[in-house]
Amino acid sequence: MKLAIIQIRGILDAPPKVRATFNLLKLPKSHSCVLADHTPVIHGMLAVLKDYVTWGEIDLSTLQELLVKRGKLPSGNALTDSYVQDKLKMSIASFAQELFNSRKKIKDVPGLKPYFRLKPPVHGFERGGVKKPFSIGGVLGYRGAKINDLLRRML
Repeated sequence: MKLAIIQIRGILDAPPKVRATFNLLKLPKSHSCVLADHTPVIHGMLAVLKDYVTWGEIDLSTLQELLVKRGKLPSGNALTDSYVQDKLKMSIASFAQELFNSRKKIKDVPGLKPYFRLKPPVHGFERGGVKKPFSIGGVLGYRGAKINDLLRRML
């Protein structure tokens, strides 16, 4: 299982520890997303960033859709099935399956950016706003499988 981590709030006036953690996760701007494995190191980073990000377990269909719609190469071009076929000898769907099962990594596709830039969500964020945790109606923090709904609205 993969975690999808989405930066919700900007880092202006954030403490240095928070800025350093964003750099380690390679989250450059608001509304960007990275994929990570369930490890104690990642969970420690999420504890530091809990007031700035939301995260949860991404499912396979959302992961595949994220790669197709938001995967970018350094030239600014979108990730295509032919590019993945040329570099890895597999389709985007099979690469997404391998990535989901942690047998492959994003960096296995040469030139694929390690983060995904997203749009603001259609119909906005939850009613509680971007300063409250998800558990009390806001956006921030752990949201489990409901991250897939948010990701689909942000694609």
